[in-house]
Amino acid sequence: MTIKSITLNNDIEMPEVGYGVFRVEDGPALEQAVQTAIKIGYRSIDTAAIYENEAAVGKGIKSAIEAGLVTREELFVTSKVWNNGLTYDETIAAYDESLEKMGLDYLDLYLIHWPGNDKYMEPWKALESLYKDGRVKSIGVSNFQVNHLERLLSEADIKPVINQIEFHPKLTQSEVRAFCEKHDIHVEAWSPLMNAELLKNETIKGIADDHNKSAAQVILRWDLQHGVITIPKSMTESRILENIQLYDFTLSEEEMNRLDELNENLRSGPDPDEFNF
Repeated sequence: MTIKSITLNNDIEMPEVGYGVFRVEDGPALEQAVQTAIKIGYRSIDTAAIYENEAAVGKGIKSAIEAGLVTREELFVTSKVWNNGLTYDETIAAYDESLEKMGLDYLDLYLIHWPGNDKYMEPWKALESLYKDGRVKSIGVSNFQVNHLERLLSEADIKPVINQIEFHPKLTQSEVRAFCEKHDIHVEAWSPLMNAELLKNETIKGIADDHNKSAAQVILRWDLQHGVITIPKSMTESRILENIQLYDFTLSEEEMNRLDELNENLRSGPDPDEFNF
């Protein structure tokens, strides 16, 4: 199955649906799941240093390449630096460590994981150097609110291509999304299914029944129609496949509005303005 791509502000193509591995234990099961996802059609894989599973992700990628399922150039691999007050040099070292754990020569996207009480400008300068040196294809941020983005854009030489944020029908983050759209920064959703909590929502289930789709597919389709890149997680092959079967139906404007109206500004993760590691 072919997943559509979007063009980032540096003209790099990125798949609009990727495979996320948040809260998945490092080991053979994840290695196999990554290979399965690639076999099914995923080309974007998203991990992070703090997940402590980069090694299994890398092994899964290597296995898929060795099996002839894909080439490295066809993949879009993301990781993130856990910037708890890192210096410039420590950020560069963290990137090198991620590459070593994954057995890769480069990443397609490297993100600052959290703004961390305004501790992000020195790490960002390190990411800019990695990008200017051609060591990473794209750079971006995660969990940045408008105030963080305003400061970053005022001091940065290079604009982030991505802001990866918690985004789902209970947390629509309209202000952040509007700011990103204005500045040509793509939004990417983590926890798009709110840790599966939304799969029991009656409004979502009703819309899913009308389309003969699952609740998860409706939410992920809602992401795409909002122009938001999404990275659902599953370790089950049938659900890994289901999560990219999003192109044979469209939500109406009325259905999109009903889903938007579920917003309660409800987070399943930390508030970026308060989270300070």
